[in-house]
Amino acid sequence: MGAVQDIDYGIDAWGHDLVTVLPDGNVGLRDPLAPGSPPVALPMIVEDLRARGIGTPIQLRVQSFLDYGLNRLCDAFDATMAEVGYKGAYRGVFPIKVNQQHEVVSRIVEVGRARGYGLEAGSKPELIVALAQPLAEESLIICNGTKDDEFIRLAILSRKLGFRTVIVLESLNEFEIVRRVAEELDTKPLLGVRVKLTQSVGGKWEASSGDRSIFGLGTYELVQLIDRLEDSGLMDCLVLQHSHLGSQVPNVIDVRRTATEACRFFTELRRLGAPLTYMDLGGGLGIDYTGEKRPTENSVNYSVEEYCFAVVETVAHAMDDAGEAHPTIVTESGRFVVALSSMLIFDVLDATLYDVPDKPVARDGDHHLLTDMMAIESYLDGNRVQECFNDAVYYRDELRALFRRGVLDLRQMGRAERTFLYTLSRISEVERAQEGASELRDQLENYVDYYHCNFSMFQSLPDVWAIDQIHPVIPLQRLNEAPTRRAVLTDITCDSDGKIKRFVLGDGMHKALPVHDLRDGEDYLIGVFFVGAYQETLGDLHNLFGDANVVTIALDGEGGFTVEHEVEGDSIAEVLSYVEYDPQDCLAAFRKRVDQAVAKRDVTSQERRTLISAYKDSLSGYTYFE
Repeated sequence: MGAVQDIDYGIDAWGHDLVTVLPDGNVGLRDPLAPGSPPVALPMIVEDLRARGIGTPIQLRVQSFLDYGLNRLCDAFDATMAEVGYKGAYRGVFPIKVNQQHEVVSRIVEVGRARGYGLEAGSKPELIVALAQPLAEESLIICNGTKDDEFIRLAILSRKLGFRTVIVLESLNEFEIVRRVAEELDTKPLLGVRVKLTQSVGGKWEASSGDRSIFGLGTYELVQLIDRLEDSGLMDCLVLQHSHLGSQVPNVIDVRRTATEACRFFTELRRLGAPLTYMDLGGGLGIDYTGEKRPTENSVNYSVEEYCFAVVETVAHAMDDAGEAHPTIVTESGRFVVALSSMLIFDVLDATLYDVPDKPVARDGDHHLLTDMMAIESYLDGNRVQECFNDAVYYRDELRALFRRGVLDLRQMGRAERTFLYTLSRISEVERAQEGASELRDQLENYVDYYHCNFSMFQSLPDVWAIDQIHPVIPLQRLNEAPTRRAVLTDITCDSDGKIKRFVLGDGMHKALPVHDLRDGEDYLIGVFFVGAYQETLGDLHNLFGDANVVTIALDGEGGFTVEHEVEGDSIAEVLSYVEYDPQDCLAAFRKRVDQAVAKRDVTSQERRTLISAYKDSLSGYTYFE
């Protein structure tokens, strides 16, 4: 609403050197594995994919971004261990729950083989996936979560195939299941124990840390477990201590504090006779989604190198002080590895605009409140802009009250609403010319346009809806032009919650995104970045919108790309089958209804063919706007 000038979308702050703006105003992707190569324009990628028959919305994975995340994490641990003089090793594992897609897991396994990178399974299906992967001999499979006989049996038996499968005990009852199954199989398992730390960390997932977390053993239960391990002759199986630091930990000081406490438990368990060799510090390594570099819910105040140094130095000093050997450090840093690798791209279908360019003209018989609102422009300037806004809102509200009481008719009320929007446009222009942030600017962002977009919030961005997760969102073209509007992005569902209404710009968080006017016959693309963690597997079927098209690309180092993998988005028939409808039964019921209409002569034979063909075409079609 009103002109928007000199917009900084904050790409340099949140882009992690992977996203840039090209001279022609298009957003480009940089290849982190080929720093000198030219960036690849995202609109060009979308145009090429459409030529191949792959329409928006598109979940776009960039293979080198995924490789970069894993290798950067391992490189940071290796470099830190060399700097500190650490005498152990690093063995990362990827939690499959963070992104269960086959293309992602298999690529992590392929790239991670040389680094001894493993997998974490929190369920039987995830263990099935892990055991089907060609992991390196030294790679770990960490089994977390609640486990039944079948889960534990499979984990123990996998040891016979050379897998280093560690069953992490979450409770004393779970140990009894493990003991019984191990006796039945006459095979000793590799065991770990999840220890509840008393230290809590800040951030969105604070409840997953500390002694009130759901999983793990407290101090008293831990002592009982040690006694049971000794009594059953399984003490020599306890090789790993798992201490979950938290998820998306925003403050590196919390990393040090929780790692220090984990070390105390570790050295005490060793003193009690547990032959621990692995210290699993769980998740916690965060992503800076906003570029703020501050300890907030969607940002962190450290780099991956700082995180690794905090962990390695803390563990080294604690082990040296206790006279203990340095353990192999394990982390489950799934978010860091995959979040940056994926983005959601969709097009804007339409817009609802809330400004009026034409100045309203007073008419005979206008209510004085309407003429008073028209007069606001006459005293609007930088010193009175807040006053003018207050007056406009007051007059509008009073006129609405008159309409409800029957004093104003519909046409008069329509002119009042147009006058309000015109006045707000002029106020916005004056306010935008002022330097610095203001309370009024925040108020004006409640009166912005709606850009209606071809995606489902609930299917592709569930965390944005459910927990106010922030992902960077920007237009993918025309960034060499000053945007002229601010908008909230609404999705294609018929739900008022289906909208993105928080955006990170160069000067902080905003309630609206600066956008350009739509042009007839020209696409306007929006990108939501860094959605590789959780979003692909948490989505639901709200309004029966299915998975979007998914494409994995490899940047070729010469300003182009190749398509490495493609998964077509769900058809309507597939989505119906997910919710227990048989598409053929639906077709048969529809055909019967059509035939009844033919028998009544309400529909001709030619119309019958057209109706059934349209129904069948829709069953095989994309659930999104085509």
